[in-house]
Amino acid sequence: MLKQKKRLAMALMTLLTLTALTTTALAAGGSGDVSGAIQQTWTAASGQVKTVVDTVVFPALDMILAIAFFIKVGSAYFDYRQRGQFEWTPPAILLVCLIFCLTAPSYIWGIIGM
Repeated sequence: MLKQKKRLAMALMTLLTLTALTTTALAAGGSGDVSGAIQQTWTAASGQVKTVVDTVVFPALDMILAIAFFIKVGSAYFDYRQRGQFEWTPPAILLVCLIFCLTAPSYIWGIIGM
């Protein structure tokens, strides 16, 4: 009997807490226009997103690809010294990815439409 009262009290407390903390979310001033609210939010935040991607994301990707490229060139050279055959494919793929990532900020925003 005591366990049931504790469970009932806990359920009521949870229900009261949820009721007190729950608010109604209306898009675009209560009109229900979710698409307009999303477009307004994107318009307001797009400049910040572009700045963060240009100054943080692309340089981080460039650094990672450059490190991977030089490591792969070094390991390909050591394989060449050991086996006598230089494998060009992995360093070439990393180089193309690095060039793509280095030049992406100049054209990616035109594709997205910003």
